[in-house]
Amino acid sequence: MHRRTILFSAATLTAGLRLGVDGGTAHAADAVAGPDESTLHERSLTGRKLRQRAAERDYPTAWPEHPVNGDESIPSKIGTYTKGLPHNDLGEVDLTAYARLRLALASGKPADFEAIPIAGERKLLGPQGGLAYDLAGPDPFKLVVPPAPRLNSAHVAAEMAELYWLALLRDVKFTDFEDSALAAAAADDLSAYSDIRMPKQGGRITPLTLFRGNTPADLSGPFVSQFLLQPVQYGTLRVPQLHDTVQPGADYGTEFGEWLALQRGAARSTQRDFTGTRYLQTPRDLAHYTHFDVLYQAYLNAALIMLGLPQAQVQDAGNPYLASKNQMGFPTYGTPHLVSLLAEVAVRAIKHTEYQQFFVHRRVRPEALGGRIEVHLRRSPGRYAGLLHDEILHSQALERTLAAKGSYLLPLSFPEGSPMSPSYQSGHSTVAGACTTVLKAWFNEAYVLSNPVVPSADGKSLVPYTGSDKGSLTIGGELNKLAANIGAGRASSGVHYRTDNTAAYELGETIALELLREQKALFNEGGTFSVTCFDGTTVTI
Repeated sequence: MHRRTILFSAATLTAGLRLGVDGGTAHAADAVAGPDESTLHERSLTGRKLRQRAAERDYPTAWPEHPVNGDESIPSKIGTYTKGLPHNDLGEVDLTAYARLRLALASGKPADFEAIPIAGERKLLGPQGGLAYDLAGPDPFKLVVPPAPRLNSAHVAAEMAELYWLALLRDVKFTDFEDSALAAAAADDLSAYSDIRMPKQGGRITPLTLFRGNTPADLSGPFVSQFLLQPVQYGTLRVPQLHDTVQPGADYGTEFGEWLALQRGAARSTQRDFTGTRYLQTPRDLAHYTHFDVLYQAYLNAALIMLGLPQAQVQDAGNPYLASKNQMGFPTYGTPHLVSLLAEVAVRAIKHTEYQQFFVHRRVRPEALGGRIEVHLRRSPGRYAGLLHDEILHSQALERTLAAKGSYLLPLSFPEGSPMSPSYQSGHSTVAGACTTVLKAWFNEAYVLSNPVVPSADGKSLVPYTGSDKGSLTIGGELNKLAANIGAGRASSGVHYRTDNTAAYELGETIALELLREQKALFNEGGTFSVTCFDGTTVTI
């Protein structure tokens, strides 16, 4: 039996009804209800104006400049992303191959992208996504991300030291940091760097501030956000946030031949240990989580957790339906609106990330920079004189890594190393900035989360958090911490620097605010969105 779908225009349907149906006894006036022609005309004009205004906002006539840090001017390109292209035996890119990458980025032609030489099995990660247009939200070309710190700066030296220490501490539980001699050594060493951007207490980094995010709320309560610990209610499915694990001590890319193979795009896969599950409690756990999470997974979970709380208290005061006596939100200011908005900002965040990564900054990944350090100190001494800062070359973290792993290469959590895209800024953290901004707009940021928890000693269950600051864990603070945890997962895996994350939070935040501002004009109810930004300022839409 064949099925046929017939599409009618409004004019065709109206004409048919005027002829009468059901034996000619029903007429259009009886069969069709809806607005009159003047109302429809007015709606058409208003709808067109709204789209035009959005287009004018999203596609300006004058485009901004996108400043870069200048590392690409280094002739050997050692400060630039080149992974997957042909490299010599010191891990330096074939300049002809790199020129083909630049040609494709300049022309935008699909054929030129197909002509980029690839040395191994892995493929470049979505470079043409940055060229996509969009019908909602800001265009990727519109938003500016400040330049990443330069390769030879004290700032990069401090960021690399943080990554080496994170690798050394991958298997230490966050709840044990305060009593860990290794964490104390890391805090003392990192405090000595001249341009370290990690949060401090009393002017110094301490085991309790180590690797945390940069907002004040990041220093309250446990390291891991409650939104990565509390159970999630998916309809009738109640899901504890227990995760499969990887073996402690399983680090990769610390032998030079393997590191070189990774730079040439060798394919590798992760072996998961499914013999047990546990709650997130170590840097390695966060790295593993961010290896396999699905785009906006963490933020959908957070939304579902908050939707299970008392809505009259937990929703943002700007939601117009909080004061309604006979209505509740659904496609606007309701659950379908919220969960679809998370997906909308997430995919736009990735488009913006691909544009910034490939077309603007092309920052070298940390694993490649670790290779430059190894070459400069051991394989071709002094080769990169003046291009690497003395503070990282004389780092205690480097010497501990050499003693533990036999090289100065940055130990990686993932067998394949970083994704096949430049480092600046992090896609995970752009999504984090965008999605947490949506959640802060939707929910009451000041609401205190009761009954905070931490993983038990074996990680198999949750136990009450008993710290003196347990009453200060708010929705807004724990959402900021959630974003920081995702960034920490990418840093502890060795695939991103701290500034890759901090710049990305702000970019994602801007994407979300502009999309919210665009949507706000479309709603019949009124209402407002209010957000406390990552820099502490408040925006009301």
